[in-house]
Amino acid sequence: MPLAKETKIYKTFILSITLTIALVLSGIFLGMSIRTRQLIYEENIIRAKSLFNSIVLTRKWNAGYGGVYVEKKKGMKSSPYLENPDIETVDGKIYTKKNPALMTREISEYAEREGLFRFHITSLNPLNPDNKPDVFEKKALKLFESGKREAFGAEVINGKMHFRYMSPLSVEKNCLQCHAKQGYKVGDVRGGISVSFDIENIQNRLKTNTILIIVFAVTTTTLLLGLIYFFTARLIKRVSDARKEIEKMAITDGLTGIFNRKHLMLRFEEELKRAKRLKNDLSCIILDIDHFKSINDRYGHLVGDEVLRDIANHITQSIRIYDIFGRYGGEEFLLVLPETNFEEAKNLAERIRVAIKEKPIWNIKVTVSLGIASRHDKDESVDDIIKRADDGLYKAKNCGRDRVGCV
Repeated sequence: MPLAKETKIYKTFILSITLTIALVLSGIFLGMSIRTRQLIYEENIIRAKSLFNSIVLTRKWNAGYGGVYVEKKKGMKSSPYLENPDIETVDGKIYTKKNPALMTREISEYAEREGLFRFHITSLNPLNPDNKPDVFEKKALKLFESGKREAFGAEVINGKMHFRYMSPLSVEKNCLQCHAKQGYKVGDVRGGISVSFDIENIQNRLKTNTILIIVFAVTTTTLLLGLIYFFTARLIKRVSDARKEIEKMAITDGLTGIFNRKHLMLRFEEELKRAKRLKNDLSCIILDIDHFKSINDRYGHLVGDEVLRDIANHITQSIRIYDIFGRYGGEEFLLVLPETNFEEAKNLAERIRVAIKEKPIWNIKVTVSLGIASRHDKDESVDDIIKRADDGLYKAKNCGRDRVGCV
């Protein structure tokens, strides 16, 4: 597989994993954040309903007794909307009547001073101007007239976020004591009670929680992707190393580590085409180890293999980086020399012959015979050049070996 194509596959693979993990984790953490907000919002509704139901029960208790009387302390005002709100006992004390509306207002004032919550009883046609509805309440009251049973939401009041809830109040028999003049009948929706409480602290904690979730999500995603990149990189390296090893095995001789015959001939053909196109010189040398069968028979194949490796290493170190060298078969080697004329090839062959002869291998005196040939314009293929070099090799062997031959 070409390296560029392989790299593209790896990049696509890593990008796909990255996007998948990022989307999945983003979805998970986004879902957590949204669900947290929903739960808190639902808790606010439950809290508001609980407060509403509590004040409704308290009002019913009050209304059930027709209102309650409390001692009229200094500064306490009687309700101007009640008929004969005050009574005087035989001991001279004055008591004033607190109906459900007054009681609701006073409980709200106590709670508001403590920073807990606020009640507001209101209607579209309030008896008391102080009970005039605000925008949220007016909208809710109109919804109640169409049959809706509750309204809620969050809004900013005096620079702080508040949760608001409102539910309708239906006219009961004891309500007519104060509201009969307004034309209400039993069962009519005469108004509602709104509940509001500060959720600024909750909102701030939600923001902090959201930031923490984002940080945790980014950290988790980064760590996970880092681990995936690390292990993927290791896997890619192993695959790449294995591929390179396979490619190397496909073009090299297993014993000597130089090019095998198949790759050697392929490169030779490439160089011949280039030489023809550019009108360059091209030469080759065929080298054969003299009496190699005798070395194997006398010293064993392991020693014979070592002789092959030693000669391959020596020649590899003696040639140029762009020269092409490989095992042609058995004890024969082929050296392809780009941009090298016949005389230059002959001189190199002689140097190689002398160097091998003067350096015994495992105390064994080894000699080689070499045949050389150069490209002719009439050559149609590498076989033509190799045949001439092969003929030169046989000529060298027939003349006593340990020499360079040519035809």
